[in-house]
Amino acid sequence: MTQAAPPLPRALPLAELHGSLSDPVLDAMNFLNEVVGRFPDAISFAPGRPTEGDFEPEDLARHLLTYTTYLEKELGWSHDQVRTQLFQYGRTNGIIHELIARTVANDEGIQVPPEAVVVTTGCQEAMLLTLRALFAGPEDTLLVSSPCYVGITGVARLLGIRVRPVPEGPGGPDPEAVRAAVRACKEAGERPRAFYAVPDFANPSGASMPLAARERLLEVAADEDLLILEDDPYGFFVRTGPARPTLKALDRGRRVVHLGSFAKTALPGARVGYVIADQEVIGPAGRRSLLADELSKIKSMTTVNTSAVSQAVIGGLLIESDCRLREANSRAIAYYRTNMDTLLDELERHFPAPRRAGLGISWNRPDGGFFVVVNVPFAADHQALELSARAFGVLWTPMCDFHLDGGGTRQLRLSCSAQSPEMITEGIARLAAFITSQITAQITA
Repeated sequence: MTQAAPPLPRALPLAELHGSLSDPVLDAMNFLNEVVGRFPDAISFAPGRPTEGDFEPEDLARHLLTYTTYLEKELGWSHDQVRTQLFQYGRTNGIIHELIARTVANDEGIQVPPEAVVVTTGCQEAMLLTLRALFAGPEDTLLVSSPCYVGITGVARLLGIRVRPVPEGPGGPDPEAVRAAVRACKEAGERPRAFYAVPDFANPSGASMPLAARERLLEVAADEDLLILEDDPYGFFVRTGPARPTLKALDRGRRVVHLGSFAKTALPGARVGYVIADQEVIGPAGRRSLLADELSKIKSMTTVNTSAVSQAVIGGLLIESDCRLREANSRAIAYYRTNMDTLLDELERHFPAPRRAGLGISWNRPDGGFFVVVNVPFAADHQALELSARAFGVLWTPMCDFHLDGGGTRQLRLSCSAQSPEMITEGIARLAAFITSQITAQITA
């Protein structure tokens, strides 16, 4: 006798899961990954992934050998000690913290003890640890520039942290707008805890803060008892003018928690990031520690420790570059500069000044980084993106995904990092055809 099939398990109602799973912010990256996979032949200006120009598989073994040799020859470790370092659970705060401290001192002039560095599984974990530690009560509020990178707003949503947008200008965050947002928070009974900023070539806007604005932001933070969460993955990649100091390099009052990553400057596949958290924490009976030590407690309950093998690969790369990644990235800096110049030149060629003014098209001209924002006279939403991919073979990112206040509906972001100049030239030609078709459709409708 045939047995009846067991009943299907009850479907889980989305309404019974965490509310963040219904947030459009968490859908944004998945949508982009999906649309890129669905249109593999399209030229993609969507992801901000680095070039693979100098990556070779055999480099990984060399970096690893460099690190183990360093442990044995420079630090005097035994073979057994090296084996344990690589094969076992390691120090929660990381095993290459001293090399990272040396590197940020050389590259950025950031002078902190190695104990203030927490090595994380990518910068995304750095954000999660920092927000979880700093935001203790329901009144605590995170201020962010708008538009803003969805990684930080997504983490805040997962943790149930209130977020207030601060409108960003052409020069990045306006310190006085930050001050106004702080005071608006306080008037509403909230506690403005920290402000998240990308001072150099921000994702998604490409905006950068002038030196005077950086110094003024630190003054505002001191006046208003505000911490600054500085995320600076693109600072090396200058197109015009000199490099500007990080907020952490200018910080004299330990107001800045610096979030770092090796994804753009070294090896994205390693998934190694870090937090510089040298703020002092006072506990019961006057016990003092660093904020980095407190982050370690949270990390021990999330990823336990960052992969020792990944850290060793990055450590070897840092040793090979004499802990000077800016110099080691000289070819990448030139490559991204050429790519950005090519993208801007091709936009100019397809939409020269008289024509673009008549069509209602404009764009910014970032001083570096990966991203350009194009303003268009039609809705640049996910539906338009799908049409662009299917009919014109070109992908971009809707800017509306980065706004918390309903903005960016007629803007699109272009990333020039992952394509060759030749592909950028062809891609902008396709994009120009798409934009022209959308405008023509509006006129004839």
